[in-house]
Amino acid sequence: MEFTDESERSVAGPRVVRTADVPLVDLSERDDVRPTVDIRPVDEMLGLAQLGAKLWHFRPGEEIGFHAHTAEEELYYVLEGEFSLKLGSADDPTYETVGPGTFFAALPREPHGHRCVGDEPGVVLAVGASTGEDDEVFDPHSPN
Repeated sequence: MEFTDESERSVAGPRVVRTADVPLVDLSERDDVRPTVDIRPVDEMLGLAQLGAKLWHFRPGEEIGFHAHTAEEELYYVLEGEFSLKLGSADDPTYETVGPGTFFAALPREPHGHRCVGDEPGVVLAVGASTGEDDEVFDPHSPN
């Protein structure tokens, strides 16, 4: 899924981009994407085809809902803000509150989600890589 205009990308020459040069995309304006937070599609600006890398910008209370992927591994790093993580099985999830400097991850089919719970906005770096299969997102409460 493309988030940037082709003319905004800097794929020729060295693959270096500054955060301020990556456009902030308001996902609430897109009908085909959930959640409705803002992102910076770093991967698109660098011309990456196999690795996803986004900066997710959250206002207090915004979240990435509890979900899982069939074929994608995801690594997250909290840069700013305070987040409540929901991890593990749908029947007995684990909750943990984390702040800047925290990594968390989800393997394929491993349910996960997070909400910005502090009074300040939050920023999370999300890096994802497919296992080579087609990836689908599913609700862990009804995985069929």
